[in-house]
Amino acid sequence: MSDPIIVERDGAIATVILNSPEKMNAMNEAMWQGLADAMEGLSADDEVRCIVLRGAGERAFSAGADIEEFPRTRRDKDAARAYGRVTHRAMQAVAGSRHPTLAVIHGACVGGGLELAAVCDMRICGVSSRFGAPINRLGLVMSYGELGGLVALAGRAVALEIVLEGRVFGAEEAQRKGLVNRVVDDAMVNEEGQAAARRIAAGAPLVARWHKRFVQRLDDPRPLTDAELDEAYDCFDTEDFGIGYRAFLAKTRPAFVGR
Repeated sequence: MSDPIIVERDGAIATVILNSPEKMNAMNEAMWQGLADAMEGLSADDEVRCIVLRGAGERAFSAGADIEEFPRTRRDKDAARAYGRVTHRAMQAVAGSRHPTLAVIHGACVGGGLELAAVCDMRICGVSSRFGAPINRLGLVMSYGELGGLVALAGRAVALEIVLEGRVFGAEEAQRKGLVNRVVDDAMVNEEGQAAARRIAAGAPLVARWHKRFVQRLDDPRPLTDAELDEAYDCFDTEDFGIGYRAFLAKTRPAFVGR
């Protein structure tokens, strides 16, 4: 039996692959657990500077939940609640990653696949990619933990449109709705994704982590504290600032060290 989640490393870039191409990478319990384990491990690794999340093959990022598991994992409320703890752990591991995350999307990105992509920091897809969450046809609710990422990404009106209509739509509409950052030719998805990951990884890693935390904090309506405002100037005391400044003056490529 193949591994449900594959992790590949290319220097500071880690690629996490949802590995069930015969089922269009529909997520089963083992995949959710493996995804949580992989993301938590990578988040703790200071050598990582970017995490790419993609599906195996060319047909799908993920077609959502593996419905064949439902008689076991979602047979009733108690079973579904227990299963929800597994899926929410994985979603939080992606959303809470210290490192920038990039979803590289081929084909279908629906249901749980869309929920996963939504909690990544960036999303790049092909022109033939398809998006949506037709769970109303199954009589299923998207829980708070799953819906939150979609609302944060696209807003209340778009999130409600997606879950109320259950319609599957194309890449151009997904970009108009703010669900993806970039749409490219299908044959260029992996190349563009790797190029974006390299650009992210080439930046100062401490700065990337600060920017992620600052953007997340700005979602909180509470006023910023003096200490939080002051943190924006901590970068000037880092070794990386000196490296970047000197490289800029010398017109060379900086080699950041994460200190």
